Amino acid sequence: MTDFVPAPIKPEITLDDFEKIDIRVGVIACVELVPSSNKLVRLTVDFGDRRRTALAGLRGERADPKAEIEGRQALFVVNLPSRRMAGEISEVMLFDIGYTDGLTPVLAMPEKSLPNGARAG
Repeated sequence: MTDFVPAPIKPEITLDDFEKIDIRVGVIACVELVPSSNKLVRLTVDFGDRRRTALAGLRGERADPKAEIEGRQALFVVNLPSRRMAGEISEVMLFDIGYTDGLTPVLAMPEKSLPNGARAG
């Protein structure tokens, strides 16, 4: 491992603040390159009762995003406002670990398979 030094802990939030965040398990059903971007991939995510699109900057982080993460379950924040990026709409946010700390990100994922749409928390 590197000489990683964890960042300071962010200010406390209340349990009510935390309960506002809707984090759910979804399977990454499809991974496609976003043609108008050198960084973004389009993830089609199955949450059991619906499918949503997530745009994520995985092209520079992974040699072959499709082969590495398609078909895998991961955690997503599903109640953020939609966001336009590279001319496309991202409806949910991939919940990954490491990016903010300058590390190569990894998926936040359940240790075993769960029903799509299961909530974290």
